Amino acid sequence: MIYTILKRLFDFFGSLIGIMLLSPVFIILTVWILINDFGPVIYKSKRVGKNRELFNFYKFRSMVVNADKMGPSSTSEDDPRITPAGRFLRKYKLDELPQLFNVLMGDMSIVGPRPQVKWAVDQYTEEELKVLTVKPGITDYASLKFHNEGEILAGSADPDKTYMELIHPEKMRLSLEYIKTSSFLIDIKIIFQTVFTIFKK
Repeated sequence: MIYTILKRLFDFFGSLIGIMLLSPVFIILTVWILINDFGPVIYKSKRVGKNRELFNFYKFRSMVVNADKMGPSSTSEDDPRITPAGRFLRKYKLDELPQLFNVLMGDMSIVGPRPQVKWAVDQYTEEELKVLTVKPGITDYASLKFHNEGEILAGSADPDKTYMELIHPEKMRLSLEYIKTSSFLIDIKIIFQTVFTIFKK
């Protein structure tokens, strides 16, 4: 109970401070995306959240307009739908920054299992559905291990199938491990590891 309260307070104030501090970055990236590939700056899609509730998931658009209607949900590093600016955004996880608004609104947490699209959740086992008992997050153990997910999917003729076969099982294992052992200190540790992993690139 105390952890839940601390986590929400940390998420609220952490995302609010993050949005304020990163506002110049938001402006720069907005202008860059518009110049590079004129169209919507923010990509919005439905994801499955806690208790299987759908919510609007936000990212900086890193692919061509209507990319979700042109190909699979999973994105390989060599996906032709990715824009030139999008390659940079994805490499350094800058496309994920708008999810701070998801955290601020309470749909997501800073740390937690990554939210999934409905078709993938529909294939979850009973054990895997336990990840939906907590709010999805921007980062977690699985995000750290598969920070190079696009590289793993590169060259695949069916990225969605490759994702479910090669990445999904381990991601689920790590997500379930996080839920069983989660604490405020572990959340802080994961945040620092995430920042280190991004800067190491």
